[in-house]
Amino acid sequence: MLELHVSPTGDDSAPGTPEEPFATLDRARRAAREATGEVTVHLGAGTHVLTAPLALDPADRRITFQARGYGTADQEAVVISGGREISGWQVRDGVWRAEVGDLDTRQLHADGRRVERAGIDGIPGNASRTPTGYVTDSRAPLAWQPGVEFVHRGVYPWTEARCGVAAVAPDGDSTAITMRQPAFGWALELYRSAWDGELMDGPGLPTRVENDLAFLTEPGTFVLDRSRPGQHVLHYLPRPDEDPQRTRVVAPVLEALLRATGARDISFRGLAFADATWLRPGGDRGFLHYHGNAFYDGGGVEVVVVEDRSWVTVPSDTKPVPAAVVLDDAAGIRFEGCRFTRLGATGLSTAGGSDITVRGCDFDALGSAGISISGSREVLVEDNLVRQIGLEHSGSPGISLAGTTGCTVAHNHVTDVPHCGIVAGPASGTRIVRNLVTKTMGALADGGGVYLSGPQGDSHDSGATVSGNLIEDTRTPYNFGLYTDYGASWVTVEDNVVVRADSTAVLHVSPPLENVRYRNNFWDADPLGSDAVPDGVTFEDNTTITDEDELRAATAHIRDRAGRIR
Repeated sequence: MLELHVSPTGDDSAPGTPEEPFATLDRARRAAREATGEVTVHLGAGTHVLTAPLALDPADRRITFQARGYGTADQEAVVISGGREISGWQVRDGVWRAEVGDLDTRQLHADGRRVERAGIDGIPGNASRTPTGYVTDSRAPLAWQPGVEFVHRGVYPWTEARCGVAAVAPDGDSTAITMRQPAFGWALELYRSAWDGELMDGPGLPTRVENDLAFLTEPGTFVLDRSRPGQHVLHYLPRPDEDPQRTRVVAPVLEALLRATGARDISFRGLAFADATWLRPGGDRGFLHYHGNAFYDGGGVEVVVVEDRSWVTVPSDTKPVPAAVVLDDAAGIRFEGCRFTRLGATGLSTAGGSDITVRGCDFDALGSAGISISGSREVLVEDNLVRQIGLEHSGSPGISLAGTTGCTVAHNHVTDVPHCGIVAGPASGTRIVRNLVTKTMGALADGGGVYLSGPQGDSHDSGATVSGNLIEDTRTPYNFGLYTDYGASWVTVEDNVVVRADSTAVLHVSPPLENVRYRNNFWDADPLGSDAVPDGVTFEDNTTITDEDELRAATAHIRDRAGRIR
């Protein structure tokens, strides 16, 4: 087996030995291609800064990229970064200011801590919507710089959208705010519904407005001034313990760190993937989230009738939120003991491919979802910690599956997320077993700790199994700890524990459930509909215990086996 070495202080003209390591991962990848047999690439301690994503393709096979000393007491701390360190700060009135050229980013981190984009709650003054944007009696928006963005949290209860401001101008005694197109026009078409006769016609007033110097009032926030093309200026209001000479401030620059397309038998062990952004939401097309890890990118909408007097518009097609680490039609890929952090969108995604394992990894400080699996076969997501995700896109799930076959999500701990913990759309042979799911639904509504929708197979043998999970503290109103929704079928929900949810589960949904079995579950309140179980549901041997201590004692055998293996 060939062993190659890479160091941030190395030299790509060196031989790649421990004494004379390469400087870049791409140089090691090229050397590995020339070898026959297995190759291990040892990454030395420090931050390996990428100038472009590491690209793997079918010519890349049987390679392991790992931290030097992986699995030993001497394992080195390795970061693969798509960021740029900011220097040359000038300080005025407590605000740090740096000229950054054409740098464009939506995130910033100071000594590894996330820095929020400066913002305010809603449009100043008395505002209302117009066909092209908004109008307000406040003059404050007239001073806004280019790059201001509106956030619409809860435009649907499960949805958060982002649209940019195109122009602001006087309009008599008022101020007219024109929104960027086509994003705003799409939003008017997409977000329409009627519930019990009450009509919602497009997005209302924004819940938050971001990225203007006037908003820079809270320590630990930043603004990127792009009013002069190619001469952008970064403004940062530091926290009290930070110093411009000592604090390391990093702006993510790359949108992807790794793309493996058609690659085979590649492993990544003990590496941290960090510092990536996602610029799409700030462009003309905005970010029109719909559900889960998907957003609308044009192409029409459809009307779905939910009940006699209720309907909702849904997109004819959606796109997945991209990830910093992307597997496309890859096979035999392994991530073990890695960390995905400080990323502007999703941590890790797959599209197609098979035989993929994500084990013992940490996902945190992410703008969107933790792990997104789409159209893949035989994926194992096991023993991971997913927390503090969806920091910019609140509809994001911790772990999501869609169109998959034979995938297993087991022994993970998903916590502190703004919407659903684990999501499975239409799929086949899904197993969601022995996970610990806590503190979900932190920002938006109409979701659950574990959420399934649509057909899950064509029999109970090929269907979904949700078993042995502990689901605690499903927050915000209108949620369900265990949520089988929207025509879910061929699902077995058994031996789970649900406590402190708005509702433990729901049996009556539209379209109705078919061939769904709820059995041997424990919870602290009866599910909605359990007093009149619908025809498509089998509901048997479930136990409701309202006393928390009694419930804990009765479910110790499930609790002890749920969550990340310790």
